[in-house]
Amino acid sequence: MVARGEAKGRALLRGRLGRRLRPLAPVVVPVLLAIADAMLVNGLELDLEVGVSMLAAAALVLRRRFPLPVFLFTLPGLYIGYIWFAPMIGLYTLAVHRPGRARLGLCAVLLITAHFFPYPISDFVLTDYRENTQVLIDACVTSAAPIALGLLVRTRRELASRVEDLTRSLRREDRLLADRVKTTERARLAREMHDVVAHQVSLISLQAGAVQVSTEDAAARAGARTIRELSVRTLEELRHMVGVLRADGGEAAEADGLAPQPDLEELPRLIEMSALDVTYEGGVVAGASGTKTVERAAFRTVQEALTNVRKHAPGARVRVRVDPVDGVPGEGSGRDEGAGRAEGAGESRAAHGLRVEIRNGPPDATATVPALPGGGHGLVGLRERAQSLGGTLEARHTSDGGFVVRAEFPYGAG
Repeated sequence: MVARGEAKGRALLRGRLGRRLRPLAPVVVPVLLAIADAMLVNGLELDLEVGVSMLAAAALVLRRRFPLPVFLFTLPGLYIGYIWFAPMIGLYTLAVHRPGRARLGLCAVLLITAHFFPYPISDFVLTDYRENTQVLIDACVTSAAPIALGLLVRTRRELASRVEDLTRSLRREDRLLADRVKTTERARLAREMHDVVAHQVSLISLQAGAVQVSTEDAAARAGARTIRELSVRTLEELRHMVGVLRADGGEAAEADGLAPQPDLEELPRLIEMSALDVTYEGGVVAGASGTKTVERAAFRTVQEALTNVRKHAPGARVRVRVDPVDGVPGEGSGRDEGAGRAEGAGESRAAHGLRVEIRNGPPDATATVPALPGGGHGLVGLRERAQSLGGTLEARHTSDGGFVVRAEFPYGAG
């Protein structure tokens, strides 16, 4: 039972009551100690000694806000009422909050004086050297101890503050070092991308140009021209991407201008060059409303979806549709991030947005599946792009064996 009671008491102190009492303890405890000191020294009979002692104890309530006046106010309690706690606590507070040497030295002299001379002063016997020496030593120790303790506490707090500043500085240096390492790695990636990918794509472009010039077959010439145009476009986007990777610090703003800026105006050209059976239904005039960021995200969504059709559903018929919408689910819509589907009707909606849908049927059984590499990151990247703009993306199989990718972007996020 005793252990259970102690456990309840500790839980109570840690709980709401403890949180309320903790800030009051530094104020109340010194006052209670000073009152107990006054009562032990002077008793409970109301007289001058008890009165000045109690006033000195009550003044400790304001010791943090007015440390010097409070200390001076406690000296009559020491001189008349012979109390120690109130003036010592006042001198300690003064050393913590107002640690001037001259101020502390003068206050120490005042405390020694109030302690050394008796009340009334007529009781002082100058020739009693032994007793006077003992009282003087006692008074010096009484004044030196709170000053030393107060300065120690103040120094400890200053050291803790400096350690905290050093910790923040070290964390800042760690972040700068990580950014520097990241910049170096980005530059290395840019060099590797330029040296490897650009070389291979340039060879593809040259070979396609040679076929275009040498062949007499019109279909082969058109195919070679398309390959060459795609190669040139890839090299251009690669050049912009290398510029983005090389950008650092203040060059980030310039990097935005280096990035490729495809929009809805280029969708028909992208569909034409995809070599797929695509039906395009565009219900949005490019650049009429919204932002380039949203249009670029819509373009990348269509581009990745058509690439997936070439990989996984060769020969399938594709329908691409781009429409404006009056409301687009935002980030707080309660959608499932794995599937990108809405779970409830209480969705927050933006004023205007853009919906992109790419739907393909089942693949042609007679078509050859190209052996194209893939890491499975395309749809993940599209979903992350949509979520970063405050939109959503849904990708799923259809009942007829096809696949549908549907993305919605709010214009306000771009």
